[in-house]
Amino acid sequence: MSRIGKSPIAIPEGVTIDIKEGAITVKGKLGELTQEIADITVKQEEGNIVLERPTESKDHKAKHGLYRSLINNMVEGVSKGFTKELELVGVGYRASNQGQKLDLALGFSHNIVLNLAPEVKVETISEKGKNPIVKLTSHDKQLVGQVAAKIRGFRKPEPYKGKGVKFVGEQIRRKAGKSA
Repeated sequence: MSRIGKSPIAIPEGVTIDIKEGAITVKGKLGELTQEIADITVKQEEGNIVLERPTESKDHKAKHGLYRSLINNMVEGVSKGFTKELELVGVGYRASNQGQKLDLALGFSHNIVLNLAPEVKVETISEKGKNPIVKLTSHDKQLVGQVAAKIRGFRKPEPYKGKGVKFVGEQIRRKAGKSA
């Protein structure tokens, strides 16, 4: 029984949905997203999107919940957008951006320069006495998560001092050091 797939998706004001054979396109004030769909029927009824599966097979049940979540993320993305914030913890760790170029100083011999996709807006916040923060914003949830994971992958937080790139609000499991 798919609990996620059965619930309808409400369409907010200013969002238009175009359902074609095998694909769905969602347009809103922040952008446009397209998703290919297989085996699941998508219907638009009274300001809601409803997904139905043809059979009760395991594959169809899995796709039912998956496509409902993907379409819901598309609708939410083009209307509100998604934001990920990364915190750089460590002495001398810095971040700056010039347009779509993100420049990170993470304790390596050279700075890491990352060219970001035009769909992702980047902002760096550096306040004295606080850790630098990199703020990523986009209408595509998958793309924001992928870029944030790539940045975090350059220097993952280590368990002894907690140094590295971490998500804001992320709890890091700390280990005790050597006991003398």
